[in-house]
Amino acid sequence: MEWFFTTMEVSLAPTSIVVVQNINPSSDVLTTRNVGKCFAATVGWSGFQKMDRFHDCSRTEDTVLPRLPLTRLEPNRNRVFCRRFSRWRLAAAAPVPLNHFGRETGLLLFLCILTSGCRFGRSDLKPAIEFTKVPPADVGGPGKLDTIGGLATGVQPGQQIVLYARSEEVWWVQPYSNRPFTKIEGGSRWKSGTHLGTEYAALLVDQGYNPPQTAETLPAVGNGVLAVAVIKGLGPAPPSIAPKTIHFSGYEWRVRSAASNRGGSHNSFDLANAWTDESGALHLRIARSQGDWTCAEVRLTRSLGYGTYVFVVRDISHLEPSAVLTFFTWDGIGSEQNRRELDIEISRWGYRDNDNTHYVVQPYFIAANQIRFTAPAGVLTHSFRWKPGEVMFSTVAGSPGLAGARVINQHAFTSGIPVAGGDSVRMNLYNFRKGEIPLTNETEIVIEKFEYFP
Repeated sequence: MEWFFTTMEVSLAPTSIVVVQNINPSSDVLTTRNVGKCFAATVGWSGFQKMDRFHDCSRTEDTVLPRLPLTRLEPNRNRVFCRRFSRWRLAAAAPVPLNHFGRETGLLLFLCILTSGCRFGRSDLKPAIEFTKVPPADVGGPGKLDTIGGLATGVQPGQQIVLYARSEEVWWVQPYSNRPFTKIEGGSRWKSGTHLGTEYAALLVDQGYNPPQTAETLPAVGNGVLAVAVIKGLGPAPPSIAPKTIHFSGYEWRVRSAASNRGGSHNSFDLANAWTDESGALHLRIARSQGDWTCAEVRLTRSLGYGTYVFVVRDISHLEPSAVLTFFTWDGIGSEQNRRELDIEISRWGYRDNDNTHYVVQPYFIAANQIRFTAPAGVLTHSFRWKPGEVMFSTVAGSPGLAGARVINQHAFTSGIPVAGGDSVRMNLYNFRKGEIPLTNETEIVIEKFEYFP
């Protein structure tokens, strides 16, 4: 790959063609040859940078080489051959007349550049992504991987690709949550491994972008995302699972079927594990299926935002140490650092002597963001009131409004409170797989009522 310019650089002959080659980019050595009556000098890239005439130049990688019209050169006219580079800012260079032989040599070099595979970035190109290698459509799973690849245009230094594969209703970052970025090679090409899914997505992102590990809806362009491309997997799509919606306490709830890494434990979810009975109470269950556990989750189909959320749950004293019941808010689109998550967690997290109830403002690993205590057996009413800059949690023994109800615990958080917007309230029952005491039996929880007060 070569660049060549006419020049009057004082360190070269007065009538010279500078040929810059990337065969040895670090070389400063200057080699010469005659081109007709002209003098040609070949320098490496670093040598080229040291030339005073071109100190203000900047090299980029172009994605599409322009096609320039060629004009017939008449034999008795003096012409100057000088390739115009739109992305190079050149100081005025003196034109050098070339003879017939020199013109032919220049044209040959010019055609070589036009037909070469080199690409030079153009900042005026709109960022875009295309796929050149697409894996098959599949339900996915931890052990099913393939290769995905493509091209990116309008790329700036430091930008990378983030890949997702969709399994049921969830997008999972690829190839792994601890390796979410794919480098762009040669200024445009990218390739990576990916777990299989029914659809695949590629995002062009700025340096420093922090992608969500999972998403119910893909991030949109903006906030560090430059371009988004989505494509279906090759071949026939696997049969989709029909969504299941249940009515509970006057609201519509969508039942989860996709797997989840909730609590750092990978669990499968089954539509059959959530239902309402004839009295209108909601049942959530952990069940044994094909040698493993399946769990339950429901989410409200709309966002409620600030207000008071109330959950009345029957006796939880029978829960095994590794079973987890959670009432929480969650933004399925937000970043991993801003899921707008507030939690009431009922679990001993795999240890027999732990407290069984936690109030949490995520992230949980900040000590001031959680309160732990032990809740008694029997019916309990858990609630939190969420307003700008504050959330007040409360647990009361008994149902609300009944005589004899007593407060078990209350706590107000005023630091790190998420801003409402895009969140929806959810309830789930799942298996925490990292504790000392593993789950041994199927279990079921009954939630009598959910209430919301603006």
